[in-house]
Amino acid sequence: MIDFTALSDALSLLGSDPLAWLVVIPGLFIGLIFGAIPGLSISIAMAVFLPATLYMDFLPAILFLTAIFTGGGFGGAVPAILMNIPGTSSAVATSFDGYPMSKKGQHGEALGAGLIASAVGTLFGYIILMFLVGPVSQWVLMLGPTEMLVVAIWGLLLIAVLNDSSVAKGLAAGILGILISTIGYSNTGLMRGTFGSMYLLDGIPAIPALIGLFAASELIGMTGRDYLISDSALRRVRLKPILAGAGATLRGWPRVLRGSAIGTAIGIIPGVGASVANLASYAAAKNLSGAPESFGRGNPEGVVASEAANSSSEGGGMVTLLALGLPGGAGTAILLGAFAMHNVTGGPRFISDNTDIVYALILGNIVQSILLIAVGMVFVFLASSIVKIRLSYLIPFVLAISMMGTYAITGSMVGPLTVAGAGALGWVMRRYGYPVTATVVGLLIGPMAEGELTRSWQISAGDPAFLLGRPITLVMLAALVLVMAALLITRAYGRAHSPAR
Repeated sequence: MIDFTALSDALSLLGSDPLAWLVVIPGLFIGLIFGAIPGLSISIAMAVFLPATLYMDFLPAILFLTAIFTGGGFGGAVPAILMNIPGTSSAVATSFDGYPMSKKGQHGEALGAGLIASAVGTLFGYIILMFLVGPVSQWVLMLGPTEMLVVAIWGLLLIAVLNDSSVAKGLAAGILGILISTIGYSNTGLMRGTFGSMYLLDGIPAIPALIGLFAASELIGMTGRDYLISDSALRRVRLKPILAGAGATLRGWPRVLRGSAIGTAIGIIPGVGASVANLASYAAAKNLSGAPESFGRGNPEGVVASEAANSSSEGGGMVTLLALGLPGGAGTAILLGAFAMHNVTGGPRFISDNTDIVYALILGNIVQSILLIAVGMVFVFLASSIVKIRLSYLIPFVLAISMMGTYAITGSMVGPLTVAGAGALGWVMRRYGYPVTATVVGLLIGPMAEGELTRSWQISAGDPAFLLGRPITLVMLAALVLVMAALLITRAYGRAHSPAR
């Protein structure tokens, strides 16, 4: 399955072009910085630096952009862990346990665990890519709208898992997120929920809403406190806890590989990507854990599961980009733009004609994942100093950065106003015990579910019997029913036998 002649040629390509390595470390730092600033996503970083790659050869250009991609994959975890503010949508699940760890003074352990999980996840994704880039070009073509709809439903039903309150509250919060995602024009051109406002024609921007629901609502809750961590002894910034978290993650390597496998599999599916992968991996880790009640309260397994999956999905997304010329998300869409700038078209023909370049890209990204450990260790040591800053200074600064970032995304006041509105909504939901995470899941996956439902309805002419001719869909639906039944039974059993009763 590996062409060793092409692999040897790839090594020669990398060895003969020093620029291919010189751009990697700056790219990692750029990705870490952009990922760590709420509102500035990985795709924004890649878009900002895309013009610079026009003056590079093809290989260094793509390695520079993928280094930004790799760095940003972990960068979003830093504010998620330290302040409960996911820097990117792919770090949503990281905050579930990362922030509770920070509140207990275990921010170093959480950052170390996340860094190693992210690096191993990236490494795993690209190693799998090396073996699968050929066969997957045929497998992905078997997934149609109905299969993609089932994938979206899987994501939506994670709502029932990712909350500590009742299933009813989780579903209600998730449905609210789906309803918010339907505001604006539909896929069929129908205008909904705009209340006559032209500013809502494009819908509610997802990233500003996410920042508001998580960041602004959390910052409102922080008012009145002096520091993120109340115990001054726990606010010390030391390298030892970071190394301890990294070591514990390496010792628990089966959990890292499980999250990496989930992320790679989901990343291969076009249009899904890290936003779904981190949630799916977190849910799997929680369901398979011997102590699921510890999740959401500072369990490092939650951080590992999320970071391993969102980083490994990068390799999965590159599968469809290289094999089919289809971007799996915003980051790979920018990579596709870089391909076009260099007059290169991804797809089966590109793989067969340029196998050495494909392997050079894969090998370059494998090295990037190893370098991320060293570069990331320096970055998290500096970033963890945030726990020493008084909240009276930190809260207005973070809010200002978030507002400016969302203004940059939308190009208007819609972004900052969305942050303000979503922040108020998030605070009310937290006040009455409704899980904000469920609303975020619905907001992120709702557009995908609606689009695939529309296409499925169109190709089936509204006839449910159409599914009988889609065996992959039927198998996926059967697996979904079994998993959800097992989940609900386990949850009911756990509540019936809990000490509180």
